[in-house]
Amino acid sequence: MRWGLAMSALLAGGPAGAVVGPTFSDGAWGRRTIMVLSRTGHRAGFCSGVIVGKDTILTAAHCITRPADMRIFYRDQGAPVMLPVRQVRINPGYHANARITRQRTVDLALVESATPLPARYQPAELASSADAPRIGQSLVIAGYGMGTEGVAQTTGTLRLGVIELRAPLSKVLLWARDRDHSGVGACEGDSGSPIFAQGTEAVLAITAWADGRGHQRCGAFTQGTLVAPQRGWILGVMRDWGLR
Repeated sequence: MRWGLAMSALLAGGPAGAVVGPTFSDGAWGRRTIMVLSRTGHRAGFCSGVIVGKDTILTAAHCITRPADMRIFYRDQGAPVMLPVRQVRINPGYHANARITRQRTVDLALVESATPLPARYQPAELASSADAPRIGQSLVIAGYGMGTEGVAQTTGTLRLGVIELRAPLSKVLLWARDRDHSGVGACEGDSGSPIFAQGTEAVLAITAWADGRGHQRCGAFTQGTLVAPQRGWILGVMRDWGLR
């Protein structure tokens, strides 16, 4: 399947942007986030990702396929650009069937571009153990997913939304809710997107899962994998790859 045909519906763009519910824009995070495309057989899709090095992206492990079946996507003065992927590394704590087996899972992966990203992209700061989240804390999610659930034309534009950290606290996961019941949260395409504390820039978690109310699948709850406990793994892989 040709990439252009496979992604045309997802990348058509639209006024609502990404992340469902009331959202806002932030140009700074446009320099720290990017889209990761993947295809399996005749199906294609995408996730969000956060820049952690000049050619390295941190995303969700469930977004990963073979490097040959992945591309890194961005726009250059409006024109679509797709970079090939050199290699990927999935966190050893990831279990693809964790929801069925009820295993603890670390849904993180690193992606290396075959060529350096444009100079306008800047690595995001990763949270450390000193940035421990607190129940009730206001968080921000930044992703390229659906702005309106079920409408593919509302993907491909970076939008941010404010959510609130809820119980339970975990050493692996972060749980957040729509604090004002206005329908804010991650949606399809936001997997791999950064979650950070409002008023800060350190990435606390990488989005892994979302849920909605009633028959909806988005806009109520957002789950992310905490970054601080995995800093050693992230930096270790980058050293193994000879990256910075």
